[in-house]
Amino acid sequence: MPIDFHSEVNRLTYTQRRAGSEWAEAIRSVLAPEGLRVADVGCGGGVYCMGWLDLGAASVVGVDFSAAMISAAREHCAGRDGLTFRHGSAYETGLADGSADVVFERALVHHLDDLEAAFREAGRVLAHGGTLIVQDRTVEDVRRPGSEAHLRGWFFECFPYLLDVEAARRPSAVRVEAAMRAAGFGGVRTLELAETRREYADPEEVRADLLARTGRSILHELTDGQLTELADCVTARLPEGPVRESDHWTCWAATV
Repeated sequence: MPIDFHSEVNRLTYTQRRAGSEWAEAIRSVLAPEGLRVADVGCGGGVYCMGWLDLGAASVVGVDFSAAMISAAREHCAGRDGLTFRHGSAYETGLADGSADVVFERALVHHLDDLEAAFREAGRVLAHGGTLIVQDRTVEDVRRPGSEAHLRGWFFECFPYLLDVEAARRPSAVRVEAAMRAAGFGGVRTLELAETRREYADPEEVRADLLARTGRSILHELTDGQLTELADCVTARLPEGPVRESDHWTCWAATV
């Protein structure tokens, strides 16, 4: 069944990593982040809120519809200056008009039914000339073959029906761009991103991460028994020694 983002059981699942250096390079290719006001909508555990601060943003507000996630983010990011969190949705952030220079939505839009409404809200929050950055997977990203660097591809070899789940929820690049334009954005550009997700000491650490479903909503579609089978299937293909896992994304940037 789909992940329950409101469950206390899952509250720490999106606090277990840091933003990759490749992500930072991609953001810098879009804009100069220093001194900007950023709204991270769908912030989860706050990983990318801290990523924006590390890039030099003046302030970051993390918004999420899950009180459990907001609670975890506050714990995870405790002690970071210039960072606040609030409970709100992609459709109703509760942020003031023109209060942000950047609205960032990572791994969010595949959970939304109305992209145009979410982007209109982003446009309201952005100051004139502000930038909306959306990072998510398209079906093409999902269908990349599995490898020692791209473990996710092996999920669909082990359980092919998961690809149908992904295909039903992942937006196309055309759909995202059309929704941005319909919401009043212009200058839409796209870029591909291969971001280091995590470095593991060995396959057993990979196995433990999979069994915990850490930060992987697709694994909540499996029963516990199926999850064990998948973890065995993936780790059996890995050589001994360290594993460096990458995730593949598409990013869209547009201005209001």
